[in-house]
Amino acid sequence: MSLTITRTEDLETCLKLRFEVFVDEQGVPAEIERDAHDDEAIHLLALKDGEPLGTARILAKGETGKIGRVCVVKKARGTGLGKALIEAALDEMRADGRFTRAALGSQTYAIPFYEKLGFAVYGAEFDDAGIPHRMMDRAL
Repeated sequence: MSLTITRTEDLETCLKLRFEVFVDEQGVPAEIERDAHDDEAIHLLALKDGEPLGTARILAKGETGKIGRVCVVKKARGTGLGKALIEAALDEMRADGRFTRAALGSQTYAIPFYEKLGFAVYGAEFDDAGIPHRMMDRAL
């Protein structure tokens, strides 16, 4: 079995994964799941034996890379793929050279997952598509 996580231009596949997780599973309205930032983002795609299982995107906000739209399909959860996606995003930002910090908006239930990867919570809880979130960041 072969797992790869690479930068991709295959936005269609990333969007299909995001639709499955965010729209079908979590009830995020389809009209807000995709946004104008997709055209400027760095997209990562996780493939296991050629099958798409997860994705994430990175947006440049000055010296901060904002990780977002992180998703792993249901059958691949609990396998370490989410951790591998975040680590790949951090590696991508380090290699880019313009970023000194990584940030993300975590669904509140996932905060412990991101804390294990070195992220710390800041700011107040906020609502994103009806789901409670907190901002988190870390140095690269």
